[in-house]
Amino acid sequence: MTAPPRGTGAPRLGVGVVGTGRVGAVLGSALRAAGHPVVGVSAVSQQSRDRAEALLPGVPVLDTDEVVRRAELVLLTVPDDALAPLVAGLAGLGAWQMGQLVVHTAGRFGVDVLGPATAAGAIGLAVHPAMTFTGTSLDLSRLEATTFAVTAAGPFAPIGQALVVELGGEPVLVAEEDRGLYHAALAHGANHLVVLVAQAAQALVAAGVTDAGTALRPLLDAVLDAALRRASPPGGSAAEPVGARDDLDPSPRAGAVAALTGPVRRGDVGTVTGHLDALTAWAARSGAVDVVAAYRVLARSATVRALAAGLIAETQAQRLLAELED
Repeated sequence: MTAPPRGTGAPRLGVGVVGTGRVGAVLGSALRAAGHPVVGVSAVSQQSRDRAEALLPGVPVLDTDEVVRRAELVLLTVPDDALAPLVAGLAGLGAWQMGQLVVHTAGRFGVDVLGPATAAGAIGLAVHPAMTFTGTSLDLSRLEATTFAVTAAGPFAPIGQALVVELGGEPVLVAEEDRGLYHAALAHGANHLVVLVAQAAQALVAAGVTDAGTALRPLLDAVLDAALRRASPPGGSAAEPVGARDDLDPSPRAGAVAALTGPVRRGDVGTVTGHLDALTAWAARSGAVDVVAAYRVLARSATVRALAAGLIAETQAQRLLAELED
């Protein structure tokens, strides 16, 4: 797919932003920078109004149905659970128009959720950026090279891809039936990483390391970089499935797990036992029982994947899994 360069001869579309939260205001600003006029936004809270004023100065704040009626490209950036009722409600008002582009940014949904709009002749696109947003101008530069999942009916996929390129991102086609898995993968990686860092930092502070962030940063930066570099094997093929043991070379087919370090990678059952003892004793004092449970679950997963990748022997894995049982 060859998309027009940003800000050049691509058709200019009047953009309406429904929901000027952290995502909507930023994407609206990026589309405006690419040459698309923003004709109106909806903003319910004062915080949303302030965000619209900061990132989209001069754009009128309108009722939602009026934003839709004025726009050639409607950007729906509302919470996931509000999306379907919103689309249906606007259909009931007769707001959707033939040939209008309707783009939503909800990660878990494809284009089926836009059914009431497409039934009225609109063109539905699901475009989700794999990035977290602050809702400030800082996000604009971070759009560069951000992966966007694009889901659309076959003839309309190039429109979604071109739109992403204009935003500065990298489009990746994701099938309708795969959106749930795609979004779960992102949430599992990003949100649970935050929880892990919070748990590790809390334990470090309890151990007397008051500046936990400074202590963790070099280690986590190095490990995350190593894991991400191995997450996409050469040639773009999927990493070796867990359970496939025909090739014991952990690189590159083992994927991100090849970056694993520490006691599981060494098959060091004694150290894992010591970790559980220390965490359990601390949890009894502090109430942080979730840390012990998380350690067991993730260490078991690390053991299974390390075994599948040939990083540890079967006997080591069996001893580790026995120790990690609840």
